Amino acid sequence: MRILSPALWLLMLCCSASTIQAGDPKLPEQDSPDFQIQLSRATKGYDGKTCWVHARAGAIPVDAPGNPHKLSIVVMTMQKLLLTGSDVFYALNSMRTDNLGQTWEGPFEQKNLGRHDLADGGEVVVSDFWPQWHAKSKTLLGIGHTVRYYNNRIDHKKNIRVSSYATYDPVKNVWSDWQSLKLPEGPEFASSGAGSVQRYDLPNGDILLPVYYRRPEKKRSDVMVLRCRFDGKTLKYVEHGNELSIDVKRGYAEPSITKFGDWFYLTLRNDDAAYVTRSKDGLHFEPPRKWTFEDGTDLGSYNTQAHWVTHSDGLYLVYTRRGANNDHVIRHRAPLFIGRVNPEKMVVVRDSECMLVPERGARLGNFGVVDVNENETWVIVTEWMQRFGPDYVMPVDNKYGADNSVYVSKILWKKPNRLMKK
Repeated sequence: MRILSPALWLLMLCCSASTIQAGDPKLPEQDSPDFQIQLSRATKGYDGKTCWVHARAGAIPVDAPGNPHKLSIVVMTMQKLLLTGSDVFYALNSMRTDNLGQTWEGPFEQKNLGRHDLADGGEVVVSDFWPQWHAKSKTLLGIGHTVRYYNNRIDHKKNIRVSSYATYDPVKNVWSDWQSLKLPEGPEFASSGAGSVQRYDLPNGDILLPVYYRRPEKKRSDVMVLRCRFDGKTLKYVEHGNELSIDVKRGYAEPSITKFGDWFYLTLRNDDAAYVTRSKDGLHFEPPRKWTFEDGTDLGSYNTQAHWVTHSDGLYLVYTRRGANNDHVIRHRAPLFIGRVNPEKMVVVRDSECMLVPERGARLGNFGVVDVNENETWVIVTEWMQRFGPDYVMPVDNKYGADNSVYVSKILWKKPNRLMKK
C-alpha cells in the first residue's frame, strides 16, 4: 500500500468528496430502469478571477501495473480559465482518487503541462484534454490539442491546432511532457485537433480518434476520424476516413465516437444543432443527421458538446438542451441530461431522459465520461463561471449559488456493464 505523508493525508481530508447538502442543487426525483444517479463534488471554490474548466478523468483498472489496491484509480485533469478572456487556459492540473471518489488528492499543477514559449513571441499550451485507459499498452493516455496565445489572447490567424498527448505514471502520480501527433502533409492536416473528443480503442489496441480541422482556405471546420497506433510511448497516425462537412456557420466540431453492437456512432457539434452519424468500420461515416427525440422533434442541443455513455445493454447520450427553464444559461448549457438512444433510428428516447447535474446559472457543456468499473460510469463536469455579456464574469455571490463546483455524477448500473470485461 502506498505510504502517504502527514501533509498529504491532511490534503486528502481537505479534499474529501462532499455530498450535496441543504441549499445545494438537488437532482429531481427521477426513475430509470437501468441505473441510479449519485451526485457529489471533487472540489469547489471560486475567486471571481479564474475558474476550473475541462474536468475529465480516466480510470486505471484494478489489475493494472502500479495499482496495489482492489479498486480502480481514477485520475482527473482540469485547468484554470481566465474569466476576462475567451478560452484563455493555463496549465493542466491533476486530481486522483483511490477509493471510488470518497476522497480526492489534489489538484496538483503539472508544470510541464503548462504554457511553453514560441519563437514568434507567443505561448502554447495543451487544452481540452481527455484521459482514457489504453488497455493494450496498459497506459493511461490523455489526448487533447494545443492552443496559442499572443498577449494572452487567441490570434485566430496564428492559432494552429495540433493534437497532443501525455501519459500518466500512477506510482509517481505525475503526467509526462506532452508530445504532438505527427500527421501527413496536406491542407486537411494543417490545423487539426482532438480537443474534447471521446475516442474509441479497438481490441487490437488501435485508436479511433475523431478530430476537427480547418483547411487554410476555409472558414468552417470539418470532421474526420483518424486511426492511430500507440505503443505506450508514441502515438502514430495510420490512416483516416471520409471528411464530414456542413455549410452552416462554423461547421462541425468536437466529435465523439463509440461502438454499440455492429455500428460505430459519431456525435458532432454545430452552432445550430447537434448531429449524429454511424459507420461500419469506424472511419467512413454516413451523412450526419440532426439529433432528435423519437417523435421527430429537435433534441434542442446546440453549440456545445455531447458525449456517449455505452453499456452492454444500452447506448446513451449525455447532452444539454433548450427548454429546461434555462434561458438564463449561456447557450442553454445546463442542466446536464442523459437519455437512452435508439441505435437503429439514432434518436433519443424522450421518456428515458434523466438529469445528471442540475444548473445553478453556470454552464455545464464541457464535460467528460469515464467507465470506472462494470458497476459505475461517471460524468465529470465543472461549473464554467462565465455568462452572457457585457459583464461576462459571474460574481462570487451570484444569485444562483454557482461556485465552480467540480461535480462527479455517478451512474450506478443496476446490471453490470459486460463491456468492461472485454
